[in-house]
Amino acid sequence: MEPLIKVMDMCKIYNPGENEVRALDHINLEIFQGEFVAIIGQSGSGKSTFMNMLGCLDVPTSGKYFLNGTDVSTMEDNELSAIRNKEIGFIFQGFNLIANLTAVENVELPLIYRGVDRKTRHKLAVESLEMVGLGKRMGHKPNEMSGGQQQRVAIARAIAAKPPVILADEPTGNLDSASSREILAILKRMHREGRTVILITHDDGIARQARRVVRVMDGKIESDDLNSHFEQGQEEEA
Repeated sequence: MEPLIKVMDMCKIYNPGENEVRALDHINLEIFQGEFVAIIGQSGSGKSTFMNMLGCLDVPTSGKYFLNGTDVSTMEDNELSAIRNKEIGFIFQGFNLIANLTAVENVELPLIYRGVDRKTRHKLAVESLEMVGLGKRMGHKPNEMSGGQQQRVAIARAIAAKPPVILADEPTGNLDSASSREILAILKRMHREGRTVILITHDDGIARQARRVVRVMDGKIESDDLNSHFEQGQEEEA
């Protein structure tokens, strides 16, 4: 079985030469379809740079990155954009919702860029909002929802087109503990349903929610372990 993600000898160097910063230093990693992986590291560890590589937001200085069988490590910006749109659903710490659009319109927006027809994209948006427990809030705008509800809209937007990879960057960073539990429960449910979830965090408690924990330090993978305490868990009631 081929890995969904395969990173080979990846380096990212800023300011090459005398004052160079080696943000990623010969990283190797494989992630398979259906895994739930947390990538953890403190500020300056390289985890954010690594996330940018995995999310096709940047390319490495050297090494290879295969995403769903495609070598994306030498692609130009427009090619990376197309790959991102097709292969990755992003969930960020900031919800990045459009203030004057309703929940369902926010979820539909990326589908417009994908060229999905109006009827299909509305159906996909409704399905994904119902999946995250917002079936009764579809007509609400972001300022009419709590932070946890806004993040659930962002999750619905990320999963609507059914991308192979869900990449969640500190998805609970702006939320209270109750909302954080709701969001983590949704991510666990997506994993149970067979989605590949990559969770980027600096928090050990959040990382322990994942099935596998990859720890990054000084641009290198320090450890890569299965979480013996992992439990699938049940979704919190919305």
